[in-house]
Amino acid sequence: MRESLTTETIEAVWRIESARLLGGLVRVVRDLSLAEDLAQEALLAALERWPGTGVPNNPGAWLMAAAKNRAIDQLRRRGMLDRTHARMQSDATTGTSADRHEIEADSDEGVDDELLRLILIACHPVLSKEARVALTLRLLGGLTTDQIARAFLVPETTIAQRIVRAKRTLAEARVPFEIPRAEDLADRLPSVFEVIYLIFNEGYAATRGKDWMRLELCEEALRLARILAERVPDNAEVHGLVALMELHSSRARARLGPSGEPILLLDQDRSRWDQLLVHRGLAALARAEALASPLGPYALQAAIAACHAQARSADETDWKKIVALYDALVEITQSPLVELNRAIAVGMAFGAEAGLELIDALTDEPALRGYHLLPSVRGDLLSKLGRVDEAYKEFGRAAVMAQNVRERELLLARAKACAGETGPP
Repeated sequence: MRESLTTETIEAVWRIESARLLGGLVRVVRDLSLAEDLAQEALLAALERWPGTGVPNNPGAWLMAAAKNRAIDQLRRRGMLDRTHARMQSDATTGTSADRHEIEADSDEGVDDELLRLILIACHPVLSKEARVALTLRLLGGLTTDQIARAFLVPETTIAQRIVRAKRTLAEARVPFEIPRAEDLADRLPSVFEVIYLIFNEGYAATRGKDWMRLELCEEALRLARILAERVPDNAEVHGLVALMELHSSRARARLGPSGEPILLLDQDRSRWDQLLVHRGLAALARAEALASPLGPYALQAAIAACHAQARSADETDWKKIVALYDALVEITQSPLVELNRAIAVGMAFGAEAGLELIDALTDEPALRGYHLLPSVRGDLLSKLGRVDEAYKEFGRAAVMAQNVRERELLLARAKACAGETGPP
């Protein structure tokens, strides 16, 4: 029983500490693949020792120490081989001491944030934008290739290949493992923003698993965005990104029922929205608006979230303003996902028939094939129009596509409700 509990604790610690551990190791050993190997070795050591000794008071520090010791051994062995092949005349013991001194001194240096450093390395301009995002999500978000593929709406094999190629490219280019200077930072920011928001989205509405929300991912993404906003305070989009995540995070308590079941936006108890986060989000949006006109994609999305936050009830929401904001967002992004969300807003502002017309125009969109929210939205609009037989089928299709257990249960419940209105399907 104790061993089972310890294993669960180790898994929880790993979820929390793995990205920080990897970020610290990358800075120390200057090799991404080696850092990943060392982190995995530290995890194996914990799995071997902690069931017998108990979980240490500072498990993150224990993992780092274990990985550092292995790093020192690795560098010592590498140094000895290099000296042998190069016929160097230095003493092996001296070399070992130098290696140990260097790695310990480096690991004790103060840095702004290991995770931010790792994100900026993974978002290096030598990589394509798609590779930057995929690699960073894998390293820092702890997401599987399948989860990243669903976020991008591309095959899983494509994401796996991007990650492998990205690591190889970074190694071949000898990318320095350091935070870039200000003049180089601007080129990386769009990809960094995208990475942070995708991490947040995976926490806000998990693609798979038993939990609809993974709040630790939301909190981590928001923390990174706040750090980034402090480093580039004159960038409007970083404040838009912070505003967007603050406003979405304000709804977290109202999005889940007593048993963890999802509660959709229009059904939420708005008195449970976190007003501190709302005010922080609106303040960040105001900073973005003061710095740029027209607004960028994250600030536009934050403006949409602000419309919800400022409405005292679902009925008081300014849906026509939201449609106008989505019009601007579609023009900037040309994204079918944004068009899907715009169709929802149109359905709320101008009636379900108008929304359904836009949804039907998206049914052949390649990027949305297999995406469960398309039939889910279509089912909702059909239900509002009284076409419950068709709505039943759409909710059923969406449930088959959904990989998150909670979301699937919600879709099946909606299908059952439609079946109840029409008799057995």
